[in-house]
Amino acid sequence: MNRFKEQAMKIVFMVAACASVLAVFLICLFLFANGIPAIAKIGPLKFLLGTVWKPSNDKFGIFPMIIASIYVTGGAILVGVPIALFTSVFMARYCPKKIYRPLKSGIELMAGVPSIVYGFFGLVLMVPLIRNTFGGTGTSWLAASLLLGIMILPTIIGPTESALRSVSESYYEGSLALGATKERSIFVVMLPAAKSGILAAVVLGIGRAIGETMAVIMVAGNQARMPAGLLKGLRTMTANIVTEMGYATGLHREALIATGVVLFVFILIINLSLSLLNRRTENAN
Repeated sequence: MNRFKEQAMKIVFMVAACASVLAVFLICLFLFANGIPAIAKIGPLKFLLGTVWKPSNDKFGIFPMIIASIYVTGGAILVGVPIALFTSVFMARYCPKKIYRPLKSGIELMAGVPSIVYGFFGLVLMVPLIRNTFGGTGTSWLAASLLLGIMILPTIIGPTESALRSVSESYYEGSLALGATKERSIFVVMLPAAKSGILAAVVLGIGRAIGETMAVIMVAGNQARMPAGLLKGLRTMTANIVTEMGYATGLHREALIATGVVLFVFILIINLSLSLLNRRTENAN
């Protein structure tokens, strides 16, 4: 009887694993089957490097949206990663027990807040603040980067804190025994030892930032043109898909799906880069 149960559970686990792989495969199949023909019709260079997006004139250049996605994600990483890193260090090494649980619960709650709520927060608070401080309309690259920098904090803080706590305490104690200060022991010994986990957390943050849609639409200005400055509006690839998919037909719809292919390839490149970097680190060690 026990052997039968073990075999049954083995099958259940295998089905669960296969379902995950199958889901990824079906997503890839759908994207590439519908997107690649559109890229071929439009022309790969015209599609990827074209600077004009006017579906009514059969012009489908997504280069402005690619650059906008990179700019907004880069800005979010510049804002979010340092804050998340310092917060993780505080929670892992400095945080008093009395405030750890409320702080941890608050960060976890941030992860569960819908993106549309973040969008309202940015639209009501951040956009007017930027408009009154720096001028312009307020809906801009700066607003989108600041808002996404806040949104990716819980995505990065959780894995980074876990990575720091997984480092053997002997590293820290040995550094102190050699005369290093507490801060130097953490930043010179503990953080490098947790590098792979921290990099994985940063990649998760990048994936969250580059794939975010609703909040970005509300604060970025939604202008399908080349980014003209920190205080000017722009449109990311995800925003382009959501804005126009509801009424798109024919080649227009296929071009939007092809934009999803480009976005998917971006994520694959980021994940492969992390894998190569971790492999080089392991080989060096």
